[in-house]
Amino acid sequence: MFKTRLISSIVLVVLALVVILTGGYLLAAVLLFLSLTAYRELMKACGLTEKGKPSGLEIIGYTGIVAYYLVMVFTKQEEEMLLLVLIMILIAFMFLYVLTFPKFHADQIMSSFFNVVYAPVMLSCIYLVRTLPYGNYSVWMIFISSWICDTCAYAVGIVIGKHKMVPKLSPKKSIEGAIGGVLGAAIVGGLYGYFVVEPVITEQNVTWVFVLISAAGAVISQIGDLAASAIKRNHDIKDYGKLIPGHGGVMDRFDSVIFTAPMIYLLLEILLNV
Repeated sequence: MFKTRLISSIVLVVLALVVILTGGYLLAAVLLFLSLTAYRELMKACGLTEKGKPSGLEIIGYTGIVAYYLVMVFTKQEEEMLLLVLIMILIAFMFLYVLTFPKFHADQIMSSFFNVVYAPVMLSCIYLVRTLPYGNYSVWMIFISSWICDTCAYAVGIVIGKHKMVPKLSPKKSIEGAIGGVLGAAIVGGLYGYFVVEPVITEQNVTWVFVLISAAGAVISQIGDLAASAIKRNHDIKDYGKLIPGHGGVMDRFDSVIFTAPMIYLLLEILLNV
């Protein structure tokens, strides 16, 4: 299992390098694929899928996600247009709810819309960060804040972890590990900012900004990890899917990235004024 997980991780890193460095339509297409897959995994976890054919809820969700990404790519990421697409998706769900009543319950409609926002919309922030000025540099903060944090938290937790953080949800996670993850991400983010980004963005001192962004992103990434785990526990499943050998599904591997991406996008807009 460890060997499979390691090989998958290396492949993911290589693919991430190629896709993110290329950016543009390739990045949008890959994110769309991940978003549709994550939506399917969430709908399945919530018991909102039907055997043999997509349910009405799934069809609206898939269509809405594709529409959201098309608008994002071809309207220069205008926030007003993206908000309108989300409102239209909600209206479509409510339209189905009313016309087929009482086939679906209100909680099913709300869960379906939540699943659209949770993974697909939040993952789209990777594309939004990539399109910012110097986005080819700052986009890596998303992965530093999530994957570096995860690695450091695991290592520190194994060595000195004693105090359980959320024992009922994740018994193996410790407070020491969580702190180690934040510090590790902040250090790596600072080094990345100083040696890689600052020589490029000469008009700003970005190192301290990247330290702050990495630390904040690391905190939120752990919330994302725990949130995905909580949903799995609520629905009594081990993994969301089997797409990635040794890791599970998209939601299993990108659970922290899903939360980190919008946080990094927000902080870059505020702190670097890009």
